[in-house]
Amino acid sequence: MNKFGAIISTGLLAVAALTGPGFAQDAESVGELSIIAPAGAGGGWDGAARAIQEVMTATGLANSVQVINVPGAGGTVGLAQFANGAGSDPSQLLVGGITMVGAIISNNAPVDLGSVTPLARLTGDPLAVVVPADSPIQTIDDLLAQIQSDVAGTIWAGGSAGGADHMLAALLTEAAGEDPSAVNYVAFSGGGEALAAMLGGQVTAGISGYGEWQGQIESGDLRALAISYPEPIEGIDAQPLKAQGVDVELVNWRAIFAGPDVSDEDMARLTAAFEAMVNSAEWQEVLEARGWTDYYMPAAEFSTFLDGEIERVGTILTNLGLAQQ
Repeated sequence: MNKFGAIISTGLLAVAALTGPGFAQDAESVGELSIIAPAGAGGGWDGAARAIQEVMTATGLANSVQVINVPGAGGTVGLAQFANGAGSDPSQLLVGGITMVGAIISNNAPVDLGSVTPLARLTGDPLAVVVPADSPIQTIDDLLAQIQSDVAGTIWAGGSAGGADHMLAALLTEAAGEDPSAVNYVAFSGGGEALAAMLGGQVTAGISGYGEWQGQIESGDLRALAISYPEPIEGIDAQPLKAQGVDVELVNWRAIFAGPDVSDEDMARLTAAFEAMVNSAEWQEVLEARGWTDYYMPAAEFSTFLDGEIERVGTILTNLGLAQQ
């Protein structure tokens, strides 16, 4: 398991002064960073990595940040490359999230998140359930009725197999009273490809982070039927599934990880830098502009959360027939 004993006291000292105006500029720069986004361009992990790149350099918390896209198998290809290559190098980081947790389980991946070091949970975004603007499906009840009438003919677009999008499609299929393992789900490596399928009328409905398709929702090209967050979110017209009588919720969280052998001293320095980043005005502006929600959790707490999330997602995927036995 990952180590956090010495990190806590050192990290608290490192972030104690980060409370006043200009604190981000007062934090120690972490120098040059390289972040693996384990998916194609245009997706949520790519967006998160580039948001970190933007804010870390703008605030002086990093001198430069390079983003490297390594798509494949729900992030597990990038995870394996990172875990095998990062070692103790604090300049190498990885973006991941609940989709990676699901992909590890559903793909029976040989490298899992026990091979890296949780650094910080960053965002917890609502998934949006959408249909093309010209779809006859007007409400979430219409979509559930469509699933009931033809589960195999209801084609979903979303991210990688076993990820958050896939899990939500299966949960909605189950909520409609149908076998979730029968869900007809088309996985795309990037949000751009899924969007093209939506706008091209090749699928019935789509699932992705709200912020990823916000522009098309606001322009009227896509109709948002619901969000997966437990409560309504200011600025989003689409209401939670639970508020519409569908007992389903799922938070699509995204996070940052360090290498497997990073030292306590380097972890403390990275923790301080990301604490400063998420509290900066620049990061808050990015959250607002992209429709993301703040879900920050520092390293030690995130490690505990991650253990519970791995167990929860494993149970969901097993119950839904998405986990390999």
